[in-house]
Amino acid sequence: MKELFRSNDPVRLSWAQAVLAEDGIQSVVLDTYTSIIEGSIGAIPRRLMVEDRHHARARALVASAERDLA
Repeated sequence: MKELFRSNDPVRLSWAQAVLAEDGIQSVVLDTYTSIIEGSIGAIPRRLMVEDRHHARARALVASAERDLA
């Protein structure tokens, strides 16, 4: 597994997972419970992870989708 990005924004994480799923790329969010335990003050961002073999494609998909939103 390789980290795609870190964020404290659950909406961005969910959106990115949906973008990846549309292309058949599975992802997982790590550190969700750690973030909740620390009180959601933003000290511990959540990590969006994908398989190593999908990392380059996943990065390109998310970047392209973010440009389309702008």
